[in-house]
Amino acid sequence: MLAIVLAYYWHEPTRVLLNTLAAWKDRLGYGFSVPLAIVAGAVLPELFKRFALQQGKMSGRSRGDFLFTVVFWGFMGASVDTFYRFQTIWFGGATTFFVLAKKVFVDQFIYNPFWAAPLQVWAYEWKNRSYALAEISDFFTVEFYRTQIVPVLIATWGVWLVMITIIYSLPPLLQIPLFGLALTFWVLIMTYISSRKSVRV
Repeated sequence: MLAIVLAYYWHEPTRVLLNTLAAWKDRLGYGFSVPLAIVAGAVLPELFKRFALQQGKMSGRSRGDFLFTVVFWGFMGASVDTFYRFQTIWFGGATTFFVLAKKVFVDQFIYNPFWAAPLQVWAYEWKNRSYALAEISDFFTVEFYRTQIVPVLIATWGVWLVMITIIYSLPPLLQIPLFGLALTFWVLIMTYISSRKSVRV
């Protein structure tokens, strides 16, 4: 990802290619960010899980889980796109140190702890509990946040503090395409870790 950002500023063919992506994002809006998030967060991890971890097999439960991830990551793609737009409105589109610092701080220490991380943990835990609404009463307790969400936040900061700084180093219209690349990397890692945990259990 860092190489992509450096190439954007120092390599003309790469800049032309990325500006083409920016033009698509500008023209399609959420029609770009939502499908991108679905491919990055649902389709590619499902292909990885199916062919690398399940020998090409797909159970009935897997089909239901795949549909869940399509809906969830489509929604999250729209959510992130909206948040990035507000970040640009609040702090501008410049890539100076102070603008980047403000965006990274709001992203990782406000948006993430109070929206993105809880929503992701709640959604996947609901899925793991077979989508039973009666089983989610503990989701909104201090104990659940401490034991389930805080570990995810720590893992997120370990990866996303660097990635989000790189993402905000590009012009606003290129931030969603780079987010898609980061999301693919992140969900593939989490998919692999989850599968290993299941095997150990």
